[in-house]
Amino acid sequence: MVGRELITSTDVAIVGGGMVGGLLAAALAAGSPTRNSPVNHGASSTHTINADSAFATTTKPLSVCVIENHFPDAFNPGDDPSYDLRVSALSIASQNMLVNVGAWQGVLARRACPYRRLSAWDHEGGGRTDFDANDIDQDFLGHIIENRVIQLALLDRLKKLSNVSVISPARIEHYSTQADTVQLSLSDGQVLQTRLLVGADGAASSVRKMAGIALHKSPYDQHALVASVETELAQQDITWQRFLPAGPQAMLPLCGKRASLVWYDSKEHCEQRLALSDEDFKQAVQSAFPADLGGLDKVVGRSAFPIAKAHSESYIAPRVALVGDAAHTVHPLAGQGVNLGLMDAAILADLILSTKDKNRDIGSQQLLRRYERSRRFENQLAITALDTIYKAFQPQPDIVKQGRSLSLNTVNAFSPLKSLLMRYASGVGRDLPSFAMAQKR
Repeated sequence: MVGRELITSTDVAIVGGGMVGGLLAAALAAGSPTRNSPVNHGASSTHTINADSAFATTTKPLSVCVIENHFPDAFNPGDDPSYDLRVSALSIASQNMLVNVGAWQGVLARRACPYRRLSAWDHEGGGRTDFDANDIDQDFLGHIIENRVIQLALLDRLKKLSNVSVISPARIEHYSTQADTVQLSLSDGQVLQTRLLVGADGAASSVRKMAGIALHKSPYDQHALVASVETELAQQDITWQRFLPAGPQAMLPLCGKRASLVWYDSKEHCEQRLALSDEDFKQAVQSAFPADLGGLDKVVGRSAFPIAKAHSESYIAPRVALVGDAAHTVHPLAGQGVNLGLMDAAILADLILSTKDKNRDIGSQQLLRRYERSRRFENQLAITALDTIYKAFQPQPDIVKQGRSLSLNTVNAFSPLKSLLMRYASGVGRDLPSFAMAQKR
């Protein structure tokens, strides 16, 4: 257990110590989003540089408490060559966030696989789009990283911050709101007072339910079967996705000859494939996946889970904010879910720290409304866009098949549009919160 000491009050309480909650806690502890040099935000506000992050820290930093029921086991890649089934495709902007809060080195000390190219094509219509980092003057488009690696790197960072407390294992039992505070009762008997409560506790968020915020959820008629494999091909720098009527097939490269495969299909078909022996499953993959995959040496692990789109009716309640999957989930076909959640955290952190520097209430409705306005439209746009792609590649009349393939080929041929899409997806060349911006050299 981490941080069993009794905590009676904190400025911000974050329920959920996963990737999004951990990033938010580290960002708040890093201080005001002021780049590379001391900045005076007012006569009473002096700043010093935090050597482990890209940001300045106020002389009286916010106190932050993270409440998490279960952290993943620590591991050393040299002693533990197995890969987790759950991985994420981190954008450049998300990487910048981890750099800026001092957690990126913890990721690299474990393992991360950069990818420089991305391809998507239509099996039925033949349309194809190929993206290359060189086209936007970047070294890569992103990194494929195990979720556990990101979470552990952030936890390492939090343990080094004197103004962050971590309570684990613990859950929130209930909370009550007063005029200027929220009081939390935890499963381990502790009582905590805070100025702002943040729900970063996933799609089944307890904080959202306790706040009485409705969730509009629509399951997809698909499951995602995820498999960790060893390939015959050497280290890959490309991630690809092929669209079929039953659902997409995707390959995400990991370090060396390892890869994560995602096979979307009906619940029944996914369950049938899970029941196969490793050898029969390997043969099924090699028969069904495109030749781009190459051969498989072996299957290391596999699992399947249902997928759904969901959007909470509100991101906020009095002195409460929701971030990440607690507020929204998207179809995972483009791997944008974690990037959207991390952007929630970065923007909320910017708003909280800016409000603090002005000596204003960090739990005010004004701040919370600004946060919701900043994130709701973009998240809804992502939900709608990914839902549209999902529907477009369902069984369709020939004219629709021709149209979607034409769209892929048009994007591939029209460099300005392709560059725009790459820049947006990777998080470069658009307005970003300070925590998501690259450090100036």
